Amino acid sequence: MRVAIIGGGIMGCATAQSLAQRGADAVLLDRAVLGLEASSAAAGILGGQVELRGRERFVKRFVEARDAWRPWATELSAESGCDVGYRPSGVLCVARTDAERMDLAREVAWQTSRGLAASMLDGDAARSVEPEIGPTVVGAAHFPEDGQVNPVSVLRALIAILARDPRVQIRSGSPVHGLVVAGDRCVGVKLADGELRADATVLAAGSWSSLVGGVPAEIPTVRPVRGQMLELEERPPRLKSIVFGSDGYAVPRGDGRVLCGSTTERVGFCREVTAAGMGAILANALACVPSLGRARFVASWSNFRPLADADFPLVGPSPLLGLFLATGHYRNGILLAKVTADAVAQAITGSQ
Repeated sequence: MRVAIIGGGIMGCATAQSLAQRGADAVLLDRAVLGLEASSAAAGILGGQVELRGRERFVKRFVEARDAWRPWATELSAESGCDVGYRPSGVLCVARTDAERMDLAREVAWQTSRGLAASMLDGDAARSVEPEIGPTVVGAAHFPEDGQVNPVSVLRALIAILARDPRVQIRSGSPVHGLVVAGDRCVGVKLADGELRADATVLAAGSWSSLVGGVPAEIPTVRPVRGQMLELEERPPRLKSIVFGSDGYAVPRGDGRVLCGSTTERVGFCREVTAAGMGAILANALACVPSLGRARFVASWSNFRPLADADFPLVGPSPLLGLFLATGHYRNGILLAKVTADAVAQAITGSQ
């Protein structure tokens, strides 16, 4: 079986790996360089609980996705020789007002009633977990089982593994101009140098998914949502836990680097990093973790989260036979990468 995969981000790469493990041949197509877009720009938060926010339909999927990362990270690191930065560092979602504290307490009660590990801490207890939290924090929801990976390292590991796999062909610099449809079935993709025929095609092009020619109109549109990010560096490292505030987060890598984000902007494919965006991110980070004010500013960037109009990820078979979806994951692409890849590979091959 031959499968064409449109998009070489973490979804496309993980799907290629999962297909190859099931005995299928995968052709991984990217218009530029593998992992250049949203996957490399992400913070890598494995927020199986902090991202739930009372959404019942995501409980099982998000928690299973987070828990799938521990064995997968071990596998990726062992097979590639690249440490992917998996750390079950825990997440503190902090409140700086009584209203925020009440909202978090409701979320914690909702999660614990479903058997999830979560606790509501007062300000002093929160600072005992993470001493760098500021004095204005009056409470925090603690999700000790959430964690992080380094998406850049994950992609390096995946690409190294795929490059050695005889079942996987990597074609960078190969933009897909459209789907090849015969009758009521997708039978491949159109490239600049002709058609690539395949038994199945996976649409994993992130925010560009709806721009691929021939994608059926009944598939929800995937739109770009810009997220700006910045990196600070502490010497020596101080922050240990991922800290969420009402308007962003700070993610310590453990070696002194701290990623701070992120804006949520519907500006099309406008990639600029703005003064207002940086100001908002820094204001949130310093309000939650004042000691970051002494950190060195290292870098800033932006990229696009793929948000589907359906308000949930598009995963599995599509209305067009032969076309499978692995896109529209919005804020949770890194979290959902492994379970999405396995679900799509299983749907295509029929094997577990």
